[in-house]
Amino acid sequence: MLEAPLTPSPSLPLSGKHIVLGLSGGVACYKSAELARELVKAGATVQVVMTDAACRFITPATMQALTNRRVFTNQWDEREPNHMPHINLTREGAHAVVVAPASADFIAQVAQGRADELLALMCLARPLSGAAGGKPVPLLLAPAMNREMWAHPATQRNVAQVRADGATVLGPAAGDQACGEIGDGRMLEAAELRDELIAFFQPKLLAGRDVLVTAGPTFEAIDPVRGITNHSSGKMGFAIARAAAEAGARVTLVAGPVHLPTPRGAVRRIDVRSAEQMLAAVLPEAKRHEIFVATAAVADWRPANAAEQKLKKDGSGRVPALSFVENPDILATVAKLPPAERPFCVGFAAESHDIVRHAREKLARKGVPLIVANNGPATFGRDDNALVLVDAQGERELPPGDKLALARALVAEIAARVPPRRSGAKG
Repeated sequence: MLEAPLTPSPSLPLSGKHIVLGLSGGVACYKSAELARELVKAGATVQVVMTDAACRFITPATMQALTNRRVFTNQWDEREPNHMPHINLTREGAHAVVVAPASADFIAQVAQGRADELLALMCLARPLSGAAGGKPVPLLLAPAMNREMWAHPATQRNVAQVRADGATVLGPAAGDQACGEIGDGRMLEAAELRDELIAFFQPKLLAGRDVLVTAGPTFEAIDPVRGITNHSSGKMGFAIARAAAEAGARVTLVAGPVHLPTPRGAVRRIDVRSAEQMLAAVLPEAKRHEIFVATAAVADWRPANAAEQKLKKDGSGRVPALSFVENPDILATVAKLPPAERPFCVGFAAESHDIVRHAREKLARKGVPLIVANNGPATFGRDDNALVLVDAQGERELPPGDKLALARALVAEIAARVPPRRSGAKG
């Protein structure tokens, strides 16, 4: 019963992935239980391997209950017919070995090629090449230790060595530690590690490319406390920034006033408020990037003259007279840059009706190769969306789904359309 494989839904982000989850000694083992649960919920099957020290912090019975698979703790485990769990565990369809927590001692073992017990021995014996028809099994380490241990030169040398040997190091984070001190060394949270693993498996379709994304609304001041804005939450643009980073790109995200965390990965964020500020941030960046995705819902107009003090009603019923001027067209401005400086431009059209017709008009007016259209009022603030790709050849709908799934599909579309890297592009 316990050995029966899970049958995750194909729509789950880790569906079909088999993860060997290693636990070395540390109080962060309590997070490993949640991580195992998160990986299973994301569609993965999880095989747990624990060190003796890890068993002092959390029981194998707990990890077995969460993963529905027996836990391995001993290299001499007689349940394996050939007594070789260190070989078998990474040969039986493993897609990755994730060690969380990875203690200072465990990282030292991996760096030095020591094999003091099953987990380190398994990491040493895992396939590194496609020899004998197998596939390489990557190693991901999530450090967890006291801040002084993390900062120690020996640990930093060991971390540099495991990276040089091909391991991926996830974290650590900074914050409160079990010892009462504060600093670097905390293991990433379970949800963060889950997302890091999902990102790790994404195809690196934009590896080495530089992507500029705008996201969110703009805010056009009427006076010091009021302004004109819209309902854009920025979620679609932030999802695109995350998906591009997952695909291997270096991402610059220019964000209007939103309350969203910066996506993990190679994402540099620039915060702005108004359309003019967004243009000032975008224009020099666009010349240094190869792809520009203009997702932001930029206000079309702004007050011609913002009042220096709050406009107050006086009881007379008179309404302040406001005059407006048109905001700069950021996408069109970038699309008109000289060819040597112009990125591949993708625009968004958030419409309320006649979506495809308005998107096609925008495609011609802006002079860009691709417009992504959606129903703005139906998607602002939501976690799901429905997109239509409009180009010179026609239209094609992307199936409705959550914004991150759609962002990954759009990134794949962009990767297939973007021309080869131009000379002079950074990176």
